[in-house]
Amino acid sequence: MDDLAIPSLAELRRRRSAKWRTFPDDVLPLPVAEMDFPLAEPIARALREAVDRSDTGYAAPTRDLADAVSGYARRTWDWKIDTDGVRTVADVGIGIVEVLRRVTGPGDRVVISPPVYEPFAWWVREVGAQVVEAPLAEGPRGWRLDLEALERAFADRATAYLLCNPHNPVGLVHPREDLVALAGLADRYGVHVLSDEIHAPLVLPGAEFVPFLEVSDAARRRGFSFLSASKGWNLAGLKAAVVVTADPAPRRYVDRLPAHSLYRTGHLGVIATVAAFDEGDRWLAGALGILDHNRRLLGELLAESLPEARYGPPQAGFLAWIDLRALGWGDDPAAHILDAARVALNAGHRYGSAGAGFARLNFGCSPQTLTEAVARIAAIR
Repeated sequence: MDDLAIPSLAELRRRRSAKWRTFPDDVLPLPVAEMDFPLAEPIARALREAVDRSDTGYAAPTRDLADAVSGYARRTWDWKIDTDGVRTVADVGIGIVEVLRRVTGPGDRVVISPPVYEPFAWWVREVGAQVVEAPLAEGPRGWRLDLEALERAFADRATAYLLCNPHNPVGLVHPREDLVALAGLADRYGVHVLSDEIHAPLVLPGAEFVPFLEVSDAARRRGFSFLSASKGWNLAGLKAAVVVTADPAPRRYVDRLPAHSLYRTGHLGVIATVAAFDEGDRWLAGALGILDHNRRLLGELLAESLPEARYGPPQAGFLAWIDLRALGWGDDPAAHILDAARVALNAGHRYGSAGAGFARLNFGCSPQTLTEAVARIAAIR
C-alpha cells in the first residue's frame, strides 16, 4: 500500500514528536510507542479539512465519537456497546486516573500485574493509593494472568485492579477463560477492574481480542473499559479517548466526572479518532501486515545475530519484550545498548521488578531500521 510506505530516516527525523526529539541523530530511537508509518489518508483528510475551515476550537458535546467507537467495536469484535455508556476523556491515562479517584481512597490497595506499562504504578500513586503487585505467570506457553496471585491480592483488601488488555509490554492477548475467571474474582471480592484496551486494534494474526466488558455479567458489574485510536493509528498527540461502562454500578462513578472534562479533550483528536474508527480499517489492515512481518523478522534476526536473547513474538502491538539477561549487561541492558550501540530501547526494570535484565523494543518501523538496530546491538556482544 502506497499510503503505508515508511519514510526514510532522514525524513522521519523532521518529525517533532518525543520519539524523534529525545535522542541525538546518531541514535536509532525504538522506545516511544509511536509507529513510523504515514498518517492514514482518511485521518489526514479530516484534519486538513478542519484546518481549512479554521475549526480548531473546543471539543463539542456530540455523539460522533461514541457512535464511531460503537460501530468499530461491533464490526471488529462483535461487541455491542451502548453509546449511553461511552464518555469522552482526554486520553486513556487521564481517564484511568479520574476513575481511580472515584473508586479508591487514600491508602487503598490497587493491584497491577508486572511486567506492565510503567505508568500504571504512577497513576496509582498519583491518586494516593498503594501499588500491590500480582505478577504475570510465565510458563512454557508464554505469559498468563496468575489467577491465584490475583485472588490473594484481591482477598487482601484490594479496591481496584488495572488490567492491561492486550498486555503491554509482553504483547499478551488475554484468553476469554482468564478474563471470565478474573471477572468472577473481582465480583467475589468487590474489586473494580479498569481495563486499558488501547492496543486492542493492534491484535495480530493468530490471536483474538476479547473486550473485558463482553465476557460476563460479573465483568459488566465490576468493569470499566478505556479505548482510544492513539496506538492503532498513531494519534497520541491529539488527545481523545473514551471510557466505556455496561452496567449502572460502574456508570455512576463515570457520571461523577466533572462536566468540563470534555473540554480538556482535543477537538482535533476527536475529529481524527472518528475518522480512524469510521474509515481507518483498510489502513490498519496494511499496518498489521507490516507489524506481523516485523515481529517474525525480529525473531529471525535475534536467532541469527544475538542467540543469547530470549524473545517470544507478541500477539498484539508493535512492542517486543526481550530477555537479555544471558548477555551479562545487568539489570538495565537498555542503558548499555544506548551507550555502546546507539540504539534507544525502554529499560525493562521500569515495568516492575520482573523486568530487570529485559528491554522493550518498538518494531513499528521499517524492516531496514529493525535490521540495522539488531546488527548494532549484536556488534557490542
